[in-house]
Amino acid sequence: MFTAVAAFSGFSVDDGQKAKEFYTNTLGLQLADETMGLMFSLPDGGSVFIYEKDDHQAATYTVLNFVVDDIDASVDVLTQNGVTFERYDDMPGAQDEKGIIRGGGDNPGPSIAWFKDPAGNILALIQK
Repeated sequence: MFTAVAAFSGFSVDDGQKAKEFYTNTLGLQLADETMGLMFSLPDGGSVFIYEKDDHQAATYTVLNFVVDDIDASVDVLTQNGVTFERYDDMPGAQDEKGIIRGGGDNPGPSIAWFKDPAGNILALIQK
């Protein structure tokens, strides 16, 4: 049987320095190591590895989700720090003026808002 001793996710960016500044300064993640790329510690004990790639293509799907207690306050803070929230026409519910799809009612899922890192990768805030 396969037995892993640890696991982490990873994705590429086009500029490691911009990514380092965004993930540490804008999102407040702790940089754990930068020997071969950027290893960030995530809330609740996980980690993510971000590496620079010459022919980087931004992910067309959400690569990293941040669970928050208050999505409105989180959107406000990130907006004040220069983050722009994405708008999508093909979602199961309408996004409000902040770009949030609200959970509850006709939407059985959580409240969620999407934004991009400097390399164009899609990230999300989720309030359960």
